[in-house]
Amino acid sequence: MIVLLMLTGGDALESYAATKASSELKQLLENAPTTAHRMVDGHVEDVEVEAVQVGETILVKPQEVVPVDGTVLAGESLVDEASLTGESKPVAKNAGSDIMSGTVNGDAALTVKVTQRAEDSQYQGIIKLVKESEARPAHFVRMADRYAVPFTLIAYVIAGLGWFFSGDPVRFAQVLVVASPCPLILAAPIAMVSGMSRNSRNGIIVKSGTTLEKLSDAKTFAFDKTGTVTRGILKVATILPQAGFSQDQLLKLAASAEGQSTHILARSLTDAVPTADRLPATDVSETTSFGVNATVDGRKVKVGKAEFAGTKATVDTTAVYVNVDGQYAGAITFSDQIRPEAKETMTKLHELNDAKLIMISGDQQSIADKVAAQVGIDQVYAEQLPQQKIEVLDNVPKDGRPVVMVGDGVNDAPSLAIADVGIAMGAHGATAASESADAVVLRDDLAKVAAATLIAKETMVIAKQAVLIGIAICTGLMLIASFGVIPTIIGAMLQEVVDTVTILYALRARNGLHRQALVDPVRATAEREQIQQIN
Repeated sequence: MIVLLMLTGGDALESYAATKASSELKQLLENAPTTAHRMVDGHVEDVEVEAVQVGETILVKPQEVVPVDGTVLAGESLVDEASLTGESKPVAKNAGSDIMSGTVNGDAALTVKVTQRAEDSQYQGIIKLVKESEARPAHFVRMADRYAVPFTLIAYVIAGLGWFFSGDPVRFAQVLVVASPCPLILAAPIAMVSGMSRNSRNGIIVKSGTTLEKLSDAKTFAFDKTGTVTRGILKVATILPQAGFSQDQLLKLAASAEGQSTHILARSLTDAVPTADRLPATDVSETTSFGVNATVDGRKVKVGKAEFAGTKATVDTTAVYVNVDGQYAGAITFSDQIRPEAKETMTKLHELNDAKLIMISGDQQSIADKVAAQVGIDQVYAEQLPQQKIEVLDNVPKDGRPVVMVGDGVNDAPSLAIADVGIAMGAHGATAASESADAVVLRDDLAKVAAATLIAKETMVIAKQAVLIGIAICTGLMLIASFGVIPTIIGAMLQEVVDTVTILYALRARNGLHRQALVDPVRATAEREQIQQIN
């Protein structure tokens, strides 16, 4: 009866966890676009997104989520595609450009011809992929299950032989009394729960013991780029002034002119120059999709696209161009910042699991390759949409599994669900990513992935040791009991001793094999590198 209650209770807890996780998929559905601005005979009418048909024309207002897939007919805007493709910078859209549902329009309205109905659009496609991925859990035999059958057979064989050679059926009972199932029923799960508790103290929520088992033996780690390996925030990278201008002067003029703009690159510029250091700006006007005009400290300044700043010279990266008093003054480039702990995290994962590290990103190949080379990732799959990311994970060979996927955005949700272990960077990540994942990093720290892996490995070592110690003691007691030297009452007492020993041993997983802070080596290295860069 006790064993039955234990097993039933475990199943109930797993069912509760599954129900709790599925609630966030419901939230993803609720966040889907519900209204579209359909254009009919020059008028705009609001309709349910499901009513929009292929071939119709809709208006996408500034800062709105695009409701359906389509092609831009008129207008120019910068669209944020990060939630779908992982592209770290806004993508320019103009007449003839394809635009995907679920992306966020910039500061200008767009007229769009519908090419897909709502149910066939990118956003709904991601929801469908998440559902399908969660319905395809990978087959995995838990550690306790692997030991259960051999242990049971050993117990019955020893008990049967004792009965056979003694001719006394009591001998059979004496053997089975000391055949405690505790190492399998309690010791392993207690070690797992202790490991999950240890992860929780380190800012990592692991949703099941099975996740720890898979993570401890992972052969491949796959990473999204934007928001995972990088911070997903564009910052000033280089300042390229023309003759007659200094870097500091060019940056101050540009940041001062952009001080009132809400454009993503304007925010990056103003972040680079403290408010107290900016120059007074007047007569500020913004030309959507082109740039800003302003009078800064008495000088006429233009900041924006190359043609807006009066130059044909461009750089092969995200940049703004500056014109001062009718003269091209230079360019300022931006880049997504690699997490300072990323390189050391990859090194730790190589050391811990001898794993292959891959990057699966929706960003451009050249950008993804550069980031991967800097942090030590082995292979890159760039310009990947959600369905293509799933195909990459599905094609990982058997000797490369279990495979762990680490991501943070809506576009990563299907990949997190289909991977053997999905880890969501949940500090700033999308709800869909967190709900689809097997583990969630609650702090904005990639080093926690290496920490979780170390905890998983140590937890599995302790769990296996607890199980094997319990089985070894029980086997020895069964052999002794088969000779009739352990009365049934004494056997029951010894069984409790075995139970206590294995449970106490399993509880070691709360602190692990090493008590020092897990992430300090990674974090310390990252901080040293930052200090060196500053100096």
